[in-house]
Amino acid sequence: MAKNTESNVYTVLFATGMVLVVGALLAFLASSLKDKIAENKRIEKQQNILYAMGINENDESSVEFVSKNIVGEEFNKYITKQLVITGANAVENDEAYLIDLKKESALAKNNNYQRRLPLFVGNKDGKESYIVPVRGKGLWDAIWGYIALDNQLVIQGVYFDHAGETPGLGSNIKERFFMDDFIGEHIMDGDTFKGVAVSKSNADPKNIRKTDFAVDAISGSTITGDGLAAMLKKDLRMYLPYLKTLNQ
Repeated sequence: MAKNTESNVYTVLFATGMVLVVGALLAFLASSLKDKIAENKRIEKQQNILYAMGINENDESSVEFVSKNIVGEEFNKYITKQLVITGANAVENDEAYLIDLKKESALAKNNNYQRRLPLFVGNKDGKESYIVPVRGKGLWDAIWGYIALDNQLVIQGVYFDHAGETPGLGSNIKERFFMDDFIGEHIMDGDTFKGVAVSKSNADPKNIRKTDFAVDAISGSTITGDGLAAMLKKDLRMYLPYLKTLNQ
């Protein structure tokens, strides 16, 4: 007897079967690719951390990371120490770069949870850098990055990225012309923490002033810029108790 393929029962059963088949395939793929995905995330984080401290393959204008085949070796060469800061304590942990900032932020909503803050100590040409990971909210989705500071809390380099900012506008936070402006910027005014604003009224297109606590905004991306400045102020402030001890 021929099946009635136009009946509601057939439609429901067919749809249910397809959901089960597709779900099983996706679960299999996720399981089989788990190690590969984790490896790609490790590589990306290491490339971003190194980029912030000036270890990259940039030419005059492009953003070029250390290549994948040597990033692990370069990371071990230039990152001399990984720390996890909890409260007033800082302990070494060789897998600090794997800490998920999004999860830590969610867990920290519980007042009984002591948030873990990863910090990376790098050394390039005999000069130490302290690389702080940051995460915030742009116009459409998450933004994040790494800020490299010297022991005077002057920015040595940054790397920013985003999940879904507007192409050609907010997405430009990951372009050289914007990121390079942060190099040399101060985040402290004496003992007072200032951070770095992203300002439409900064009027410093050549980025000459390094103690004005601001860089020029990207035209047409006010909300992304405000979110990035808020991210820097929020996350860098959490590290201050430790960072202020660097010269003591």
